[in-house]
Amino acid sequence: MDMRLTEEQLEFKKIARDFLEAEVVPHRQDWDRAEALDPVIVPKMGEVGFFGLTLPEEHGGLGGDWITYCIGLEELGRADSSVRGIVSVSAGLVGKTILAHGSQEQRREWLPGIAAGTQVGCFALTEPDNGSDPAHLNTRARRERDGWSINGSKIFITNATIADVALVFARTGTGEGQDGARGISAFLVPTDTPGFERHPLHGKLGLRGQATAELSFNDLRVPADALLGQEGKGFRYAMEALDKGRISVAAGCVGIIQACLDATVEYATSRRQFGKPIASNQLVQDMIAEISVDADAARLLTWRAADLAERGAPFGTAASKAKLFASEAAVKAANLAVQVFGGYGYVDEYPVQKFMRDARVMTLYEGTSQIQKLLIGRAETGISAF
Repeated sequence: MDMRLTEEQLEFKKIARDFLEAEVVPHRQDWDRAEALDPVIVPKMGEVGFFGLTLPEEHGGLGGDWITYCIGLEELGRADSSVRGIVSVSAGLVGKTILAHGSQEQRREWLPGIAAGTQVGCFALTEPDNGSDPAHLNTRARRERDGWSINGSKIFITNATIADVALVFARTGTGEGQDGARGISAFLVPTDTPGFERHPLHGKLGLRGQATAELSFNDLRVPADALLGQEGKGFRYAMEALDKGRISVAAGCVGIIQACLDATVEYATSRRQFGKPIASNQLVQDMIAEISVDADAARLLTWRAADLAERGAPFGTAASKAKLFASEAAVKAANLAVQVFGGYGYVDEYPVQKFMRDARVMTLYEGTSQIQKLLIGRAETGISAF
């Protein structure tokens, strides 16, 4: 795709790809099989700057713009979506929320470590009974004389077993009208706090190298200054974070699509049948063309949302469109890639079966495809269907 990038953006793209080709791609198959990645990779990614993108230099970040952030997330998605998720959640969902709503003390305590990759955050919103309906979450925080006591559970929490801090959303309101979004607050909870329990989840279809866990809070006590921002504003903070997070997921999906295209072109031009490369077959080229067009379309939708965010313009609907299209296109691209590879695409000696497994969850988390359609429909009609 011919879109003019700055010299700095092109330089970061090269640095990111060279690093990932050397430090991640050779290991992704082993990490996938082991259902765990080497934790050493996290601070290494911090040294390259993945966690510091768009976080201010005064807080240990690199600064930079949203397009550069998308370039970084695309390269991570192209290499291994399991490592992409670590950055999206820690620097994106958690870091950006602390930056936007945290106190100066909270920013000083957590942002430098997050930006360096020496500390990791997790975003504790989803619950066993409340996935697409977080406004009715059940985890509760009760005010005490010297702080808060939190009880409840969360599930499918990325980074949970490696995180140093959890951004926990809990219900604090108890009065009339406080049983929905208005009664939710956000807390920064160090994961070594007594009462904070982690239960790893194994056997996932994809993102197998990524740490995912269920969390339990049993009379977990935090001081008053653990509250992030204003009491009762937690739901709004979560929705703001997810709008930004959808750009991250979309960018990662562009990376999956690009990885499928790269792998498929390489295989189709080298694999020979009936005395010629299979790329000379019309229907093989048809599948490659579909992946190529979707890569460009997904990238442009993602970059449009990123540009709006960069300019401070409303970007929520654009982010939903980008996330919806890119995630569904990633599933489609991976299926087409497996088809081109044939039987070889079905075994883990080749990467496309991993791309297919990793892509599938992208249509589920940070808002399912169906939720994105409802958000887009509400923006178009002015009528909420949920």
